[in-house]
Amino acid sequence: MNSYMPQGYEWRTTRLAQFIARHGYRDLDDLRERAAREPERFWDQVLEAIGLDWATPYRQTLDLTDGVMWPKWFVGGRLDLVDNLVGKHARATPAKIAVRWEGDGGELRTLSYAALAGEVERVAAGLRALGVSEGERIALYLPMVAEAVVTMLAATRIGAVFIPFFSGYGADSVAQRVADCEARVLVCANGYFRRGKRVPMLADARAAARACPSLRHLVVVDRLGLGQLAANDGAAESFAEVDFRALQAASPDRGPASAWPADQTLMLIYTSGTTGKPKGVVHTHAGFPVKAAQDLLMAFDLRADDTLMWVTDMGWLMGPWMVYGGLMLGATLVLYEGTPDYPDAGRLWQVVERHGVTHFGLSPTLVRLLMANDASLPAPGALDTLRVFGSTGEAWNEAPWLWLFEQVGQSRRPIINYSGGTEIGGGILACFPGLPQKPCAFDGPIPGMAVEVLDSDGRPVRGSVGELVIRQPWPGMTHGFWRDTERYREAYWSVWPDVWVHGDWARVDADGYWFVHGRSDDTIKIAGKRVGPADFESALVSHPLVVEAVAVGVPDELKGETAVCFVTVADNEALAARPWQAWEAELVDHVGRQLGKPLRPAHVHRVEAIPKTRNGKTVRRVMRNAYLGTALGDLSSIENPAAIDAVSALRPSAQAVPDAIGT
Repeated sequence: MNSYMPQGYEWRTTRLAQFIARHGYRDLDDLRERAAREPERFWDQVLEAIGLDWATPYRQTLDLTDGVMWPKWFVGGRLDLVDNLVGKHARATPAKIAVRWEGDGGELRTLSYAALAGEVERVAAGLRALGVSEGERIALYLPMVAEAVVTMLAATRIGAVFIPFFSGYGADSVAQRVADCEARVLVCANGYFRRGKRVPMLADARAAARACPSLRHLVVVDRLGLGQLAANDGAAESFAEVDFRALQAASPDRGPASAWPADQTLMLIYTSGTTGKPKGVVHTHAGFPVKAAQDLLMAFDLRADDTLMWVTDMGWLMGPWMVYGGLMLGATLVLYEGTPDYPDAGRLWQVVERHGVTHFGLSPTLVRLLMANDASLPAPGALDTLRVFGSTGEAWNEAPWLWLFEQVGQSRRPIINYSGGTEIGGGILACFPGLPQKPCAFDGPIPGMAVEVLDSDGRPVRGSVGELVIRQPWPGMTHGFWRDTERYREAYWSVWPDVWVHGDWARVDADGYWFVHGRSDDTIKIAGKRVGPADFESALVSHPLVVEAVAVGVPDELKGETAVCFVTVADNEALAARPWQAWEAELVDHVGRQLGKPLRPAHVHRVEAIPKTRNGKTVRRVMRNAYLGTALGDLSSIENPAAIDAVSALRPSAQAVPDAIGT
């Protein structure tokens, strides 16, 4: 596989290269090695680079008295995080835009750093007036609107803990999470717009509130523009409804905000819960923003005069990550409420052009969808401001990567492949602007992440697939799961002593590039050979008929497990010219030619749509369970639940899936 050098970047001009030179490291490899040997020295340098100011300086960078599972970072330090994110920028450049928002219908709103600072002060005072105090929980059930940023920062200012929820959740999913964290306040919208249509939220928020005895106030943002909101006074409910505008109208608390300990809980963010009870991932005041800002500085080369946009939701990590990392570095954020292809396939590029986006994040799934539409290439000049693509959430296939790099990016803009997780607080592996890129690959670990690939015996391996592990703690690492220490230990620390096992299969090739092959529990084991689903999916999408593909492992009497694949296809005359059975046989043989005859899938099913979460993640385990008829888990984050029903309809009648095509 060839490597590519983006034409628009020079390594020596990047913030990472300048960091290396400033602190006397020989090169990136030397930085990684010395950061692993001397983590305290390295993270002190990172704090200087991101410009974090302390109200009370910390006396010790890292304390491992309780072991690597429970590190204490920046011991004794206290910080006013909101002043670091907003206040100091508002004093230096008050008119600079902090947040740009674009609605589904093209509505626009901007907040300068000074305006954002004032709104945060007022909403913080309003929350205090509702009786919210340090350590209490404030849940957010909001679409991508500026009020989400304001509320998170207001909670941070008063020392409360914010909990962002996916805006597409139903009442049961919201109630489950509110009850688990015992939130006192739920901030919701009365709805949002999607593809020009109203999507109501308030009824679900009220139903969830009624099920949660801890809740005292339901604060409602009027996103639908209905004017005066109907509100109860608490007489008929256990909670009172409050118009968000009442918080905005509170007298601002202009006095100095409290400085909170570095290890105080900042945020709980729940995983989607498609397998078992959702986990409340705990992040701290210093750890999460430090990791987010470090990754944006080193992996994305983000600067104060840049504009960052990510296609995401505030209920996924990349939403708060963008807010707390981007504002720490003094950048401008773009929040986009709408869908990527509404009203047409060029919408995202229009948003990039309209707001002068320099750093734009999207998922490989979204790229595959855009690639399938002839009208999705940007107009000439639309991406003149854009310098960097970001990508996270799933593995790439080569064809979509090349399309984004060459056709959209004109071979000038690096694609920063970025892999980490909610519990990481950011990334483990990344690419770096100014360095050569290999399609679908990572340049390697982000400095400060002591990463290896281990075989089943716990030995480091190169050239073969193994478990991705981390050997040392880092500031952004979760401070456990909310009130569930044992589950945290079992999830990450139970395989090898003092080693974080991330749950991804990874490989380092002969050239030193890293590849992630998907979740290790998604890996398909065929006749003793482990194969990542991405291998099947890449093989299938290389066929001109296939637009998207998903592979799952199902039981097989002879092989132990075999692959069953699901594809969406191009709408062309060739499809109608032959029965699907003939196309299926061709696709099975196509995979066999690329991966080897023993790895040919048992079936390739055609579906109209692949089930996904709204941020574009493929839900392989849900698809597998639907195909086998086992429990599906929590489906509230799924964008298109009808697509799961379509997979269920393909369920075989036999207990084991026969290898119908042959071996």
